Amino acid sequence: MKKKNKRGFDFKKEYKLSWDFLKESKNYIYSVIAIFFGFALIGYFMPVSDSFRDYVLKFLQELLMQTEGLSQFEMINFIFWNNIQSGFMGMIFGFALGVFPVLATLANGYFLGFVASLVVGESGLSILWKLVPHGIFELPAIFISYGMGMKFGSFAFEKKKLEKFKEYFWNSLRVFILVVLPLLVIAAVIEGSLISLLG
Repeated sequence: MKKKNKRGFDFKKEYKLSWDFLKESKNYIYSVIAIFFGFALIGYFMPVSDSFRDYVLKFLQELLMQTEGLSQFEMINFIFWNNIQSGFMGMIFGFALGVFPVLATLANGYFLGFVASLVVGESGLSILWKLVPHGIFELPAIFISYGMGMKFGSFAFEKKKLEKFKEYFWNSLRVFILVVLPLLVIAAVIEGSLISLLG
């Protein structure tokens, strides 16, 4: 009787390890969610200067110009690579005590809240419900990535720093590939399709 090859990639095992590490990191992910929505509320309700408002509008205008004329596939590709860059950087740069993912969460939450206030001011509160599908898969993916980044940075407070650095790095990378990437693919398809249809 032939022995099974134990050197092959065991997807089921790797996927289980990913979810185990996610459960271990849940408090970091919850912290990211709390920071994000906390600063989203600040961005939505806090008055800003005209110069800041003009800066954001200019940024949005430039973003619209970048995506103008893109086909549905090109739009999906554009969204996917932007999200993957944001998520991966938030995770990897977390090694520096988790500072980068915290700042990125704060900035993204505030920006989303402020843009939401602009949109509601122009089109009314009901427009927010139309924006919900855009974040169903994207936001959880980003929350997980930034949570992994915060967890990664916590290696500095462990006794066996090098060992924990390697452990957190590889576990975070596994989660990113097996959990975050599929979410970002789905998010890009949904967002890109909706933008193309509505555009």
